Amino acid sequence: MSRSNGMLYAPTGKAEPVVGPGQFVIAAMALEHGHIYGMCNGLVEAGATLKWVYDPDPIKVQQFCEKYPQVCAASSESQILEDPEVRLVAAAAIPSERCDLGLKVMSHGKDYFTDKTPFTTLDQVAAARAKAAETGQKYMVYYSERLHVESAIHAGKLIQDGAIGRVVQVMGTGPHRLNASSRPDWFFRHDQYGGILCDIGSHQIEQFLYFAGCKDAKVTSSKVANYNNPLYPELEDFGDATLIGDNGATNYFRVDWFTPNGLSTWGDGRTFILGTDGYIELRKYIDLARDPKGDHLYLVNHEGEYHMELKDKVGYPFFGELIIDCIERTERAMTQEHAFKAGELCVVAQNEAVRIQ
Repeated sequence: MSRSNGMLYAPTGKAEPVVGPGQFVIAAMALEHGHIYGMCNGLVEAGATLKWVYDPDPIKVQQFCEKYPQVCAASSESQILEDPEVRLVAAAAIPSERCDLGLKVMSHGKDYFTDKTPFTTLDQVAAARAKAAETGQKYMVYYSERLHVESAIHAGKLIQDGAIGRVVQVMGTGPHRLNASSRPDWFFRHDQYGGILCDIGSHQIEQFLYFAGCKDAKVTSSKVANYNNPLYPELEDFGDATLIGDNGATNYFRVDWFTPNGLSTWGDGRTFILGTDGYIELRKYIDLARDPKGDHLYLVNHEGEYHMELKDKVGYPFFGELIIDCIERTERAMTQEHAFKAGELCVVAQNEAVRIQ
């Protein structure tokens, strides 16, 4: 797992299988983003059997097979889509192509697990909603900055237990290191990556909806800019947005590509959650200049002040819950509407953004 490059960040956890070998077969395809490794790590640790991998680039396939020696390289997409054993397809396609692949996967009677952002246009959102309703298949999304972060998972439990009362505001910062030379060409083409609010902003909006318990929200303002990357005119290296949830909670988030080289990890991601009876701060990937490990949670409420070091103590329950959901057709891990709404709102924020520079 790379700590310096977010595109290669793929957390690993303890094996906590919810099914036995061969009971839940999955495949991976479209290896455009390194998040596919985090997605497959989580599923395999939860007991999934990784049977196939496919990508038109043989180098990507070879690297994947080296990481997962149990997997077989498929000769085509259709070999995976037509295999009746495969229950779920995990994919990290170019963002603008994620929806079309998902429609194809669902049409073949399989659940789909895509990297974020799940959509780059509102037409894609509508198409995915329609296909999910038609087929009954799942279109799940790897919102990794909550699902694969132990401090964020524990924060959710604390909020559900009433530790800070009613959540009234969530603020998030999602800085990332650019590492421009290691990025693929599509990363710098706006139509393909979708814009900064659509891309890494999707993490922030999903967390707001989850922590604040919102089913919907309205984007009240959003901004984007390219302050420091004239060589890549279609790149947005800064973005922010403000939302109001359907229950009155508010959200502000900022995302950027300005992580300096002096930071030992790819981004100092933080989340601040304000409740009526206290507040929580998450220092997800580093406790700056104090502890290089992430997953620090700070809590203040009427009982006192608390600091919790959660690395390797909480686990990643989403993946096992997703497997059970796919088997039992339930929604323990994430509701389909939540996955769609977060994806929809990040497209809205992107479409309505004021271009500063």
